[in-house]
Amino acid sequence: MIYFFQYYILLIFFFFSLVLSIFLIFLSYILTSKSNDWEKTSSYECGFEPFSDSRNSFNIQFYIIGILFIIFDIEISYLLPWAVALGNIGIFSFWIMIFFLILLTIGFIYEWKRGALNWF
Repeated sequence: MIYFFQYYILLIFFFFSLVLSIFLIFLSYILTSKSNDWEKTSSYECGFEPFSDSRNSFNIQFYIIGILFIIFDIEISYLLPWAVALGNIGIFSFWIMIFFLILLTIGFIYEWKRGALNWF
């Protein structure tokens, strides 16, 4: 029973987030329009119709951009713990991350010069 009092702030936070989530879902249901128009049923900027013949050709550029976004976005998962623990890590860890960022920058420049980020 004594351990419960140590976590009461967490319980209050959980309750508040649950109430706020239910309220926002209910509010969005009340305030949004329910009519279906052309814009709601159209394809979402994907470049081709999603319900057409599967043998049609499509632009591979969308997938290349998506893969590059995932590759260069993964760095955030490495940078956040590094930035949080920056005061406690040694000089070796600092320079390893700098080396990683330099490699990432070289890869980005390479992809940019190759034209992988151009839409036309």
